[in-house]
Amino acid sequence: MIRAAQSADTEAILMLWLRSSLLSHPFIADSYWFESLQMVREDFLPKARVWVDCSTNDEICGFIGVMNQQFIGALFVEESHYGDGTAQRLMAAAKEEYPVLLLEVYQQNHRAVAFYHKEKFEISARTRHPGTDLPTFILRWFQPLSE
Repeated sequence: MIRAAQSADTEAILMLWLRSSLLSHPFIADSYWFESLQMVREDFLPKARVWVDCSTNDEICGFIGVMNQQFIGALFVEESHYGDGTAQRLMAAAKEEYPVLLLEVYQQNHRAVAFYHKEKFEISARTRHPGTDLPTFILRWFQPLSE
């Protein structure tokens, strides 16, 4: 079930973000993610529109956060929910709300890059992440015009 995140979800979202970041980015030192946790708590989450996908027992399986009405700053899913449609449901919620979406993804995060390509995101730029200096793609999706 997709729903808007509530303040009571903050700790669960932060722990999911941290676990998933460590798992999905083995090419980045763990310390980077631990040091970024406060920024996610104090800067990203309060400014983003966040949706969560919950299991039948209301446990958060994944979340997506959109800033500035177009930038996906986070899309993370519990490892045990990989491949079960959680990421697609969260992406669908964002696509339903916004006609254009942008995101930055590490080029080395092959699983995420493949997912975004399946979701019809296209590379609009190649850059380097300012926090890690690693190569990233800026990806863009836009709602197709109705025929």
